[in-house]
Amino acid sequence: MLRDVPLPMSARQVASIVEAQDAPIALWSGAVSSGKTIASLLAFLIRLTVAPDTGLIVIVGRTLQTIERNLLDPLQSTALFGPLAQHVHHTPGSTTAVILGRTVHLIGASDARAEGRIRGATIALAYVDEATLLPQTFWLMLLSRLRVGNQSRLLATTNPDGPYHWLYRDFILRNAEVGLTNWHFTLDDNPSMDPAVVTRLKAQYTGMWYRRFILGEWCLASGAVYEMFDAEKHVVDVMPAIKRWTAVGIDYGTVNAFSAVLVGHGDDDRLYVASEYRHDSRVAGRQLTDAEYSRNVRSWLANVRHPGQREIRGVQPQWIFVDPSAASFMNQLWSDQVPGIAPAVNDVLDGIRSVSVALGSGVLRFHRSCAGLLGELPTYAWDERAAERGEDKPVKANDHSADALRYALHSTAHEWRGLIRPKLEVAA
Repeated sequence: MLRDVPLPMSARQVASIVEAQDAPIALWSGAVSSGKTIASLLAFLIRLTVAPDTGLIVIVGRTLQTIERNLLDPLQSTALFGPLAQHVHHTPGSTTAVILGRTVHLIGASDARAEGRIRGATIALAYVDEATLLPQTFWLMLLSRLRVGNQSRLLATTNPDGPYHWLYRDFILRNAEVGLTNWHFTLDDNPSMDPAVVTRLKAQYTGMWYRRFILGEWCLASGAVYEMFDAEKHVVDVMPAIKRWTAVGIDYGTVNAFSAVLVGHGDDDRLYVASEYRHDSRVAGRQLTDAEYSRNVRSWLANVRHPGQREIRGVQPQWIFVDPSAASFMNQLWSDQVPGIAPAVNDVLDGIRSVSVALGSGVLRFHRSCAGLLGELPTYAWDERAAERGEDKPVKANDHSADALRYALHSTAHEWRGLIRPKLEVAA
């Protein structure tokens, strides 16, 4: 089966595939794009050919969509799996697939309630995508369902998390006791990676994210969230011409501060936070209504000056991303016929990572007039008590403009990631 795969395989990948066949729990962990998914899927396919007929075969991911994107799409790619791809059949949206003639059940496990989907089942073979994102209760239930004698197997992949995460603390550190075999992968373990892609990946991550996703370390989230922020480098007094006003991010508040930031794509292919609107009711001594906020945001955008063309006022961003919990305010904006309104993508950790990538790679700059945001960024910190519980969470204080920035950048990350160049090119 290894001979059918057109991609070159490293000695470490091959060793993990072979050794995984006898491991009760096999875990591939480490850096992004390090070849662990391809190796683990090949190990899964080999194990599938000898899996007992008694018991279910399951693939588990955070959602059905992530299973389709991360696993089934690659499995159906002849460029990755050669002729084996012809034996992977799945209708998008279906909760089953047929792989090498065997029915495989696809299970999304985004919260603790997902354990009910496997309760009472007997499972012969399980594959888990991004194990750290699963609820611990689901993982434990899954282990209890692997009960086809000594023939049941669990194969899993993950990027590292914090050192207090349950997977690291209770399984990796106790690997011999729990029957787990763990292979740690780095970018150098993937011979099919283009060196230019490796360089770009290293440019995309800094700080904690670099240690986890590039070095593959299980490290603590502590200190400043945006430790790579440097006012001397990232804050500017003069901006280039803006060729596209990409987005506004809005963090809604009544008692707490209401913050909006405007992001544009400069003709130097950098992103610029060009202006902000902020109303803090505690400072102003007055709360505003949705209608007043809508009017103020529209007035603010209508008066933004264009860099290099100070006589020109007014911008119309392509998108206005609003805190998704602020349904009443979005309804107000729609009633006022404001174009481009959409709920922001509010995945906190992924959003923080997107902002970190933009900062660390040199793509992002801030105009000095954005005083509210610039005041928050240096003090936006990880919650160390939460980290000791195995959770990566920022402290919920003085974060309103930082949240608005996260909404704007993460909701448009697919558009601007292509601007990132290797670090040597963006050092200036």
